[in-house]
Amino acid sequence: MLIRQDEARTFITDSRLAATLALVAGALNTAAFEAVGFFSANMTGNVSSLSERLARAELPLALFFFEIVCLFILGSTFSTLLINHGRRHGIRSVYAINILLEALLLLLLGAAEVFFPQVAGGILMILSLSFLMGLQNAVVTRISNARVRTTHVSGTATDIGIELAMLVDIVRRKESTEYSPIYLQRLMLHGSTITAFLLGGVGGIWLYKMTGAGFLLLIGGFLALLALNALGKARRTKAGE
Repeated sequence: MLIRQDEARTFITDSRLAATLALVAGALNTAAFEAVGFFSANMTGNVSSLSERLARAELPLALFFFEIVCLFILGSTFSTLLINHGRRHGIRSVYAINILLEALLLLLLGAAEVFFPQVAGGILMILSLSFLMGLQNAVVTRISNARVRTTHVSGTATDIGIELAMLVDIVRRKESTEYSPIYLQRLMLHGSTITAFLLGGVGGIWLYKMTGAGFLLLIGGFLALLALNALGKARRTKAGE
């Protein structure tokens, strides 16, 4: 799911990608809120909070929300530049490399939270996770040609409404039945993305309460295994060509 590109991607490939990484994004988002009271992936809410703090002239808090948004954008920018470089040089595993980088940074952040809690405070966690959520979202968006977004729940919910409307019109015989399988597949894809994000959020709270800062080490380890497995498949595929 982190190797196939363009025409080689299927509904099943995108569904696995959406379910896996939306689960991770949901877990990190709610765990960050549980730890420090801020969301790392909710840019709609963070921009709204930024505007509210600016309106109230609460400049230090406004600056904090501005930093969260900027780091999310920076993570997306960095990820896209790395992907563009990989695609120009025919590196099929560039998406897996991105996820491996996310995993290593999560492991580093988790180690800092466990061994140096007085240095790695809540502010460092939320800002770091915002960067990583931007990085991850760019990976998913680019490899799926924008069919999947693991942190953009507002857009995914909108897509669900669109697909439902198209299916309703097909039932009402206002639209051709020719494309009904496509609409159904899209509906299932977007539905599974939101469901995975929701379940990840619930699991993230539970896991954080059980493991504390070690939660980041667990998520980082899981992503590292996922990325290394994809890198191994890419190497075997290249060797067989």
